[in-house]
Amino acid sequence: MRDFIPAWLRVPRTTTWLLLAASLLVAIAIIAPPQLPVVLYKASLVALAAVLGYWLDRALFPYARPDGYLVRDWRYGTDEPVGEVDYPVVASHLRAFTAAMLRRALVVGCVVLGVASGL
Repeated sequence: MRDFIPAWLRVPRTTTWLLLAASLLVAIAIIAPPQLPVVLYKASLVALAAVLGYWLDRALFPYARPDGYLVRDWRYGTDEPVGEVDYPVVASHLRAFTAAMLRRALVVGCVVLGVASGL
């Protein structure tokens, strides 16, 4: 293991996608300026749909939240050694944790697709 992490590994993982999205937004602003408000409107609706889907899942399944299957409450922080799992899942509840994660992803994905199809 290294003690030093290079700068290019310290940037957030989605930095490349953020730069690509920003450059495409600039390209839209140059090529078709009247379309820029439409693109921003649609992007904000999709982002709002993702938040709505998350809260819908929390409201529909209040007792089956994915973080309920962790060994420790994640809000207290972590003190695991380097190379260990940050927040381990209770071994006997691994399938329930997996199902809760997949359920949340499906609910959020369906809400986003529903809103996006209406655009």
